[in-house]
Amino acid sequence: MNNLTKFKILKPANEVFEAFVDPTKIGHFWFSSSSERWQAGKIITIRYDEYNAQLEIEVLEIEDNKKIVFRWGANGEGHIVTISLKEVDQSNTIIEISEEGFNEGDDDFIGQILDNKEGWVFMLSCLKGYLEFGVSKLRGGLVKD
Repeated sequence: MNNLTKFKILKPANEVFEAFVDPTKIGHFWFSSSSERWQAGKIITIRYDEYNAQLEIEVLEIEDNKKIVFRWGANGEGHIVTISLKEVDQSNTIIEISEEGFNEGDDDFIGQILDNKEGWVFMLSCLKGYLEFGVSKLRGGLVKD
């Protein structure tokens, strides 16, 4: 089972790509911080200050300006996330995020899928605000009780 979310960002693919892989940019729309530039084979430490949370992701694949694939979850297991970028023209990019690894047999399967979709839509909204309008204070606004 996977969860798919798509957005149009009014920026070229290289700017969208750099927002993810450059640790000086990612804090404007997603995580509070990223330990280093994302590259295939790297283990990256990401942090959410708002939730006092830190985790590691394993970057599995990078195709400059086109694709980022990483795994997150406990003990090297968990979900695979694929971020695909399709540049429509020099000022429009379609970003597609697919997350795989959900277990349909889990008791809270529907809740997990809904929570996941909410998170991706929120993150992409923050990305759009950051890249298109320079807004970098949205990312901490999602409330989880």
